[in-house]
Amino acid sequence: MGDKAVAGGVDLADRQRHRAKLRQCLEALGRLLEEKRFDRPRNLMGLEIELNLAGADGMPSMVNAEVLERIASGDFQTELGRFNLEVNIVPHRLSGSVLDQLAEELRTTLSYADRKAMEVDSGIVMIGILPTLEDRHLVSANLSADERYAMLNAQVVAARGEHFTIDIEGVERLTCTAESIAPEAACTSVQLHLQVTPGRFAAVWNSAQAVAAAQIAVGANSPFLFGRELWRESRPPLFVQSTDTRPPELTAQGVRPRTWFGERWIDSAYELFEENLRFFPPVLPISDDEEPVRVVEEGGVPMLHELTLHNGTVYRWNRPVYGVADGVPHLRVENRVLPAGPTVTDVIANTAFYYGLVRALAEEPRPVWTRLPFRVAAENFDAACRHGIDAWLRWPKAGRAGTLERRPAVRLVQEELLPLAAAGLDAWGVEPSDRDRYLGVIEGRCRSRTNGASWQAAAYHRALEHGMDRHKALAVTTRRYCELMRTGAPVHTWPAGPGD
Repeated sequence: MGDKAVAGGVDLADRQRHRAKLRQCLEALGRLLEEKRFDRPRNLMGLEIELNLAGADGMPSMVNAEVLERIASGDFQTELGRFNLEVNIVPHRLSGSVLDQLAEELRTTLSYADRKAMEVDSGIVMIGILPTLEDRHLVSANLSADERYAMLNAQVVAARGEHFTIDIEGVERLTCTAESIAPEAACTSVQLHLQVTPGRFAAVWNSAQAVAAAQIAVGANSPFLFGRELWRESRPPLFVQSTDTRPPELTAQGVRPRTWFGERWIDSAYELFEENLRFFPPVLPISDDEEPVRVVEEGGVPMLHELTLHNGTVYRWNRPVYGVADGVPHLRVENRVLPAGPTVTDVIANTAFYYGLVRALAEEPRPVWTRLPFRVAAENFDAACRHGIDAWLRWPKAGRAGTLERRPAVRLVQEELLPLAAAGLDAWGVEPSDRDRYLGVIEGRCRSRTNGASWQAAAYHRALEHGMDRHKALAVTTRRYCELMRTGAPVHTWPAGPGD
């Protein structure tokens, strides 16, 4: 969403200047790419997790400022809602025992944060959407007290010009309206970063798009919103609708939403940055004094503030990222598909599955994106969000050029994708014990047909069968989820019901 905002309004001249600066940034990026000025391969990965805060009753706690003050660590920062936090893990090299190292760092970090949250009668919850959230919680008054969020909200609301409509039909149907972007805060995710060279970027991004559906199928963890059971992964439709600056007429004309899967495979990172400028008007027209083209001409490295700020307001599920570290520019693919949780073990298992798969698919002699139509990849993503572990996906059939086979997601993962992920982790140099431990969690989910979303739904329905009303059943499910989350045991091994 951008790191800085300025006080005061935005006038018409600001927007024109900002658009001109964006074009200059894009030109500077193009020159950097032509001159091969980007960082060498370092196999670096990064991890961010968005978190919820909830009290002992399972209800959201609007206390992120108080919790952050007590945590007192630069690894934690605010997120959109006052019941949200984000934790950032420093970049690691993908090799050796990196997965176990990440797991230990996360356990230590989150345990500390949880203890600090308990000092204000709250606690950390890793979950895609907190089941106890109600529409009364997601209002502008509960946005985090940070100027950038207020400005983003004002600009997106102004661009839309009317209330946001949330209309999601799944197991049940939810329809409501919102006066702000606050419903977006319901969505808490895991973001996986992979630094890549410009020459490898397209292969990695295309691979990430192709496997996004499989990630969701095994990792779904967001079946409820505002007391309704919706999709197994309800974050994507909610994110699309809560950030949608288009009135119905522009939607009917085919104008693209700011949250989208995309519409084609790519050949370069530049294409995605250029598309973002061509399709999406800036919502935060904040410009600085850098002259990016001049900086490149003088042999320097521009920060491209405007481009990175704009890029952060286009919510691709696999986002291109430009960054500068130690004076050297680099590119990253940011995978934003996964929900948070349920446990640290589950998060690291999802991480292992993704990094292994992307490495293997990006290096295949017959790339999957030459055999899988982009439209089908998008349809797979939609099916996985709707049905989670029970989804059926279409995938290229082995040995049959141009032939797609429709299979249960669990069979596709077990028979084809897990072996690929294992080979990819081997190529990264990950320890076999790490590889087997965490890919074994994915195998366990497939074997038991259980992920976070299916566990939540089963626990909720069992609570209803015990005579609880909807509100109490969701609260009991949330409290039980939190208890089991703190044990650290992967979700496919959890007992089935709230009282078990």
